[in-house]
Amino acid sequence: MSSNLVIVESPSKAKTISKYLGPEYTVKASMGHLRDLPKSTMGVNLDSFDPEYIALSAKSEIIDDLRKAARKADMVYLATDPDREGEAISWHLKELLALPEEKTRRVTFNEITQKVVKESIANPRAIDQCLVDAQQARRILDRIVGYQLSPLLWKKVRRGLSAGRVQSVATRFVVDRENEIRAFIPKEYWSLDVKLSRIGKPGMFLARYHGEDKKRELETQEQVQQIIVDITGKTFTVTGVKRADKKRTAAPPFTTSTLQQEASRKLNMTPKRTMAVAQQLYEGVDVAGEGTLGLITYMRTDSLRLSDEAMAAAADFIKTRYGKDYYYGKFHTFKTKSSAQDAHEAIRPTHVELDPERIQSSLTREQYRLYKLIWSRFLATQMASAVYDTVTIDTMCAGHMFRSTHQSVKFSGFLAVYEEGRDEEVEAVGSPLPDLQEGELANMTELKQEQHFTQPPARYTEASLVKAMEEKGVGRPSTYATIVSTIQDREYVNKVDKRLQPTALGEVVNSLMMERFTDIIDAEFTANMETRLDEVEAGNQEWKAVLADFYKGFHKEMVEAESALEGVRLKVPEEVTEEICEICGRNMVVKIGRFGKFLACPGFPTCTNTKPIVEKMPGRCPKCGSTILKRKSKRGYAYYACERGADCGFMTWDIPTAEDCPKCGQTMFKKSGRGRNKPFCVNGACENFLPEDKRGYYKKKSVSTAEPGEVLPEGAAPESKPAAKKTAKKTTKKKTAAKKTAKSKEA
Repeated sequence: MSSNLVIVESPSKAKTISKYLGPEYTVKASMGHLRDLPKSTMGVNLDSFDPEYIALSAKSEIIDDLRKAARKADMVYLATDPDREGEAISWHLKELLALPEEKTRRVTFNEITQKVVKESIANPRAIDQCLVDAQQARRILDRIVGYQLSPLLWKKVRRGLSAGRVQSVATRFVVDRENEIRAFIPKEYWSLDVKLSRIGKPGMFLARYHGEDKKRELETQEQVQQIIVDITGKTFTVTGVKRADKKRTAAPPFTTSTLQQEASRKLNMTPKRTMAVAQQLYEGVDVAGEGTLGLITYMRTDSLRLSDEAMAAAADFIKTRYGKDYYYGKFHTFKTKSSAQDAHEAIRPTHVELDPERIQSSLTREQYRLYKLIWSRFLATQMASAVYDTVTIDTMCAGHMFRSTHQSVKFSGFLAVYEEGRDEEVEAVGSPLPDLQEGELANMTELKQEQHFTQPPARYTEASLVKAMEEKGVGRPSTYATIVSTIQDREYVNKVDKRLQPTALGEVVNSLMMERFTDIIDAEFTANMETRLDEVEAGNQEWKAVLADFYKGFHKEMVEAESALEGVRLKVPEEVTEEICEICGRNMVVKIGRFGKFLACPGFPTCTNTKPIVEKMPGRCPKCGSTILKRKSKRGYAYYACERGADCGFMTWDIPTAEDCPKCGQTMFKKSGRGRNKPFCVNGACENFLPEDKRGYYKKKSVSTAEPGEVLPEGAAPESKPAAKKTAKKTTKKKTAAKKTAKSKEA
């Protein structure tokens, strides 16, 4: 019988740790927080800032199970994540389960490996109340802002809106950038390129106008024409040849911010998805031949620190696989920013010898791609610098200097493994240059003049927004992903062609915040608040004092805003679409109703025409060849149906693709959901037809699960299963309530 209980957050983490600890330990999962502020009320005393925590009713079965296990255990180890949130979960568990001090221990794992897990269990500590207080302060700050500011937005802008403390600043970043783009005035400039042919020797090369005594920008075509007049028919002389080796060192290992940025650039993964997949890699994956392993270190960190053990393992791996010339020569360390908390190592693989290709078959596509990114970046940090051979050649003609440049990789170094992505386009390196010497002569054979205009600043991507928040101290590693996804979920920001653009609603709300809540919307104020929370964590400030200071100014702004906006209703400009109303010919606009967005004629009440917003999918209906539309069921699940509706009757949960079956030419479909979903043919008469039981569904589908008004094809409705579970839960609750009523009557 086990005498020790270990509590973690997730079942996968529990499975990994259980394997390392053996039968004397029982490992259970809390499934996250079990206690929180109530949803229906503020839950915070605004005089004393004491929170009112309640047990989450949805987790009642988990709470009962943990209480029973805790009573039987001699020792309870609280092993939640090693950050503020994890510390708070452990503290809530201790309070909720009424764990006595003498049988409660706190343990953390920077990486979930056998060595670290056993060392942590052997060296437990007490719960760090400073970490808990910092989390409580953040939670209460966000609760105060959300529960007092959101009702104001309901009354003054639109029902259902919500406001957040840090999210408001992130929205402002996006709106400010949009305003910069609108205010931008393009400036004209010109480039002048010449193609030169060596005199007396073979070889041609390109050169670009650089200036006279110093660099000069060409602002008008007249300036270009004057240079052309000066150089036409004249000889060019090589006046300078500069060759040099240029070294480039590998980028530092990943922090939370840089991981999210690079995954966005290279893998097209949102910050939220990146963190979800990273969590899976941290908690443990079943690796063939190895068992369940935690593959990366803890993924919420702003530290660049690497352990000596990890760097030594990387050194051995590099020397063995690539040769000693590719090793950096010593431990390559990086300096962490002074503002970083530095509580954990940088993000790295736990076992560098497990290269991505070796374990690819054990990972999902997303897990493999993210693990490869982390593994490659870490290995590159300990590899030798890349060396470039650079050449710069200056040629003169009539007092005008033209410059040619080229660089090539002389030694790949860390580039053999990894190269960092960039948000901005990198200027192309020139073509290879002939072996020119000073004093050589050349004739111009071609010239090209081109007009350009300066470009406005680019809209933020998710990656560059995370970078901006980090640089300005807004948010912390554990909050970046949530902030970026929240401002999109609230429809304050839209992603268009991978760039973030404010919506009309986002601009109206931002304008209100800018006018009435100058502190909340100010990046410097928000960054200072993050610093104060860090001070609480360090034990240098009292958390309720921080809350009191904040609330004093915020409450004043709230009172003044409610007074100034008395009787005012802010109008959100309607989004005009290209869809034409068939009745009156106007461009229809997007409206929001009880069930979401729809198209409506702006001529209301004269014209009452409305339409649902539908998304056209690639491919053709397999029944009649018409367009396939994406729709939503009453339970909120996406399905795909023929545009002819009931006249055709085709509907499926599978996603139509742009691929046609090579045998019959009909549109191919693929299973919905994430992962490696290969397209298949649904034409039963085709020799390439893939039967329903071979399409990778989790459970056999049934036509009886159709919703009213839906026509289901063969193999429909995997999403209907959750509804059945909900019904079962409701039935169980009713039975439990009935038993309680019966007992009370007997009493």
